[in-house]
Amino acid sequence: MENLETEVKFYLSDVNPIRRRIIELDADSKGRVFETNLRFEDADNRLIQKKSLLRLRKDIKTTLTFKSEPPFKDDQFKTLREFEVEVSDFAGMKKILESLGFHEEQVYEKWRETFVLRDTHLCLDTMPYGDFLEIEGPKKYIKELASRIGLKWHKRILLNYLAIFDVIRKQLNLGFSDVTFENFKNIRFDLAEHPGLLDVDAR
Repeated sequence: MENLETEVKFYLSDVNPIRRRIIELDADSKGRVFETNLRFEDADNRLIQKKSLLRLRKDIKTTLTFKSEPPFKDDQFKTLREFEVEVSDFAGMKKILESLGFHEEQVYEKWRETFVLRDTHLCLDTMPYGDFLEIEGPKKYIKELASRIGLKWHKRILLNYLAIFDVIRKQLNLGFSDVTFENFKNIRFDLAEHPGLLDVDAR
């Protein structure tokens, strides 16, 4: 099936040794960038009800992405149908979406350093609530690279970053929905102190 995105995430209590292992594998670094992501919804919140995502992202370029569930279940990997296009104007695309009846529902920020090895992307992501490694690519390479990096497969996370935030928000009873570094500046949260919170079996 075309346009499938397959990935897993791992929470990193210490990103530095993981980054060194990735470099030792001769992965090609594409640099580190800051992302601003806007999640859009329609008036009836039908996108989230259908487990779909409409996102406008700005880093060194601007991309519009739509994700939805595939017509099958996969409990080993997070697999979604994904359609993505690059656009020339972040503010202009936002106005187009709003004119079509969508509204900005949620903001989330991220620092991302991307490495490429074979057909696989290894993304070191710093979210406002912690550090993660996202491995995206063919299933056989994802599992192989996770093992070579020294990560435990049963510790993989199949939630997206907004779903992870929802778990944390409920855990801490947070009163905001935007996942920004400003919102988290006075909040201390370490996922390592909450074992099992994001385990695959807890989805």
